[in-house]
Amino acid sequence: MKKRGKLFPIVMIFAMFMSLLAGCGDSTGGQSNGNEPSDEASNAKKDEVVTLKMIESLTSPKRTEVIKGLLAKFEEQNPNIKVELISPPLQTADNKIATMLQAKEELDVLEVRDLTVSQFVTNGFIEDLSKYTEQWSDYEGLNQNAKAMATDVQGKPYYIPSGLYQRQLFYRKDWFDEKGLKPPKTWEELYEVGKQLTDPSKNRYGYSFRGGAGSDGYITAILQAYNGSNVNPKDAMFNTDGSTIFSTPAAKDALNLYVKIYNDISPKDSLNWSYPEMVEGFVSGVTAMLIQDPEVVDVCKEKMKEGTWATAPLPTGPNGQALFGVGAGGWGMTSYSKHKEEAWKLISFLSSPEQNLEFTKKVGLIPIHKSAADDEFFKTGYYAPYIEMNNDPEHFIAVKPATNYKQFAKWPKVALADGQALILGRLSVEDALKKWDELWKSIKTSG
Repeated sequence: MKKRGKLFPIVMIFAMFMSLLAGCGDSTGGQSNGNEPSDEASNAKKDEVVTLKMIESLTSPKRTEVIKGLLAKFEEQNPNIKVELISPPLQTADNKIATMLQAKEELDVLEVRDLTVSQFVTNGFIEDLSKYTEQWSDYEGLNQNAKAMATDVQGKPYYIPSGLYQRQLFYRKDWFDEKGLKPPKTWEELYEVGKQLTDPSKNRYGYSFRGGAGSDGYITAILQAYNGSNVNPKDAMFNTDGSTIFSTPAAKDALNLYVKIYNDISPKDSLNWSYPEMVEGFVSGVTAMLIQDPEVVDVCKEKMKEGTWATAPLPTGPNGQALFGVGAGGWGMTSYSKHKEEAWKLISFLSSPEQNLEFTKKVGLIPIHKSAADDEFFKTGYYAPYIEMNNDPEHFIAVKPATNYKQFAKWPKVALADGQALILGRLSVEDALKKWDELWKSIKTSG
């Protein structure tokens, strides 16, 4: 009896201890702090739908529909993520995006352009995607130009391009065949061929000249081609010796030819032509040649008969080089997004080889993945010159755009006014080059 009396308290203490342990454990035997959600709460969280807000910049009805189709596929594969697409008018889209970012309005994924990325990074508006691309298996498959555009600022990927803009030559194959001509390989040949195809009495001209808004890109292109391999690809308004592309004897030859191209083989009203007019001049049968981006392929398909037009690589300078700026827009993430993992999931989906191939085919852009070079759609036909040029870096040299300079915006305005004065004979070639040389030295000094 005495032994049982001594054991009773011990047994009771042991039982109470085991009871306490049981009370502290969760239903699966794990430890709990008493604040964990119930099974129902956990399941509810898993079923929670995240809504991403996404805005595009380079809007058009056709392009927006293509994006909506891709978003529908993404939502089908990710039922817990919904995407709300904002599509402002093209003319005001970049201002709309900048306003939203400044006010930190709810936004997760946005279209970033080569013209806006530097501003967005400087202001801390967009996320450095390095930690995501390091884990993204498709990143290494991006082609050289896509990677260069993605990492144009600080050497870090702040956006993934959705497609690349790169110019090529469009020409009226039927007109060329009538006269037994071949597409020009050099700027000098472009001029000579254009003279043979120019007949003002028939309202036919050799070339779609761009004398209006955006003319700076064409002035730059012919000057870079004439400076050739001397140009610094990473700072393409300058040569490797530090001089500007406007300061060389080759620059004078290039600009003299530029004036002749307008005077002798271009419509007189092309003094004021910008993108819409120069494209319309080609597709309507007024001009024989046009240098433009890949999106024009679809315009030509829509408005011209099959077999009447074709494409070719860019004309080169005297030493056999053509330099081309690569443009891009693509998908980035706001730095203040509350749904960054989901936002990256969307960006990586849209940027995958399969989805990017579909997107670029439908909207008329150059794809971002190396694997696209093996696709028959791009290997042959109207897009083939882009692949040909990219595969021949000795003669076709991709250059970094100069848009990251703080005072770059001065150049298009000066080039427009001076370019028109030049071709009207109100400004000499020598004075134009001297002025542009001084301008770019000043722009470089300001950083």
